[in-house]
Amino acid sequence: MIEVENLSKTYSGFRAVQGISFHVDKGEIVGFLGPNGAGKSTTMKILTGYLPPTDGKIRIAGFDVVTDSIEVRKRIGYMPENVPLYTDMRVNEFLRFRAELKKVARRKIKERVEIVKGLCHLKDVENKIIGTLSKGYRQRVGLADAMVNDPDLLILDEPTIGLDPNQIRSVRELIKDLGKHHTILLSTHILSEVELTCSRVLVINRGRIEASDTPANLTKLVRGGGSILLEVRAPSADIVAKIEALPNIEDVEIVLPNDGEWVQATIFGKPGVDIREDVYNVVRANNWPLRELARKKATLEEAFVELTQD
Repeated sequence: MIEVENLSKTYSGFRAVQGISFHVDKGEIVGFLGPNGAGKSTTMKILTGYLPPTDGKIRIAGFDVVTDSIEVRKRIGYMPENVPLYTDMRVNEFLRFRAELKKVARRKIKERVEIVKGLCHLKDVENKIIGTLSKGYRQRVGLADAMVNDPDLLILDEPTIGLDPNQIRSVRELIKDLGKHHTILLSTHILSEVELTCSRVLVINRGRIEASDTPANLTKLVRGGGSILLEVRAPSADIVAKIEALPNIEDVEIVLPNDGEWVQATIFGKPGVDIREDVYNVVRANNWPLRELARKKATLEEAFVELTQD
């Protein structure tokens, strides 16, 4: 659905995007992540035809973004982070207007508007002026606008910004459902949503693609992903010496002592090795009172930090 080859974008001598290449297959839900200033928004604007590339080739649904811009735009629904809305129009009027601009067949406009209002839970405000709506409702109007022409590809930039937790959950389920019939490129800073929604993640940093993999595989890059948390009552020096003597142990870090004699330690094992049984055997052999022994699960947020920080 999306094919990007050696894409670059330069502003006044500054290269915001530096020769990146990636692809998104039809039916995928892909998270597009990066810190502020990484080139993420620039890339998304180029994909949608809002900005021309300095160099490289981009094809969407088989059409070149530069030479076949109109055909590309027919197949894209784009929701930018700051949704541009006509605040003096009513929700119904705006969605009908946008459907006409996007060349939706006149006989289908009413049907498509009703469908997207239902999907985005806008029925209660369909006759309200957009300028009177909360930010959360405006986001939903923007999402409905992106979907009103039933595009093959949805490009969503921060679709849940300004929404409360219940609304975020609703949008998450909507995106999952849309993924059954659409290809989705999703940009967000709420990484827990990416873990729950996306089948693959692209990470961009300083204009370059740093990683492209599933959320589960990316978390394996985190050093803490193979660690366990141990809390026992024992001298810190003994804990370090006896745990480090075990095979498959890479490091032992003592956390600040807790509740007087209770000590917490983070123990790092070799990747792919479950060290909990070995650690427990040491605790039992030394008769250390045990309060906690648990695996620490790495998060996509930790993987993101490791990939994008020096």
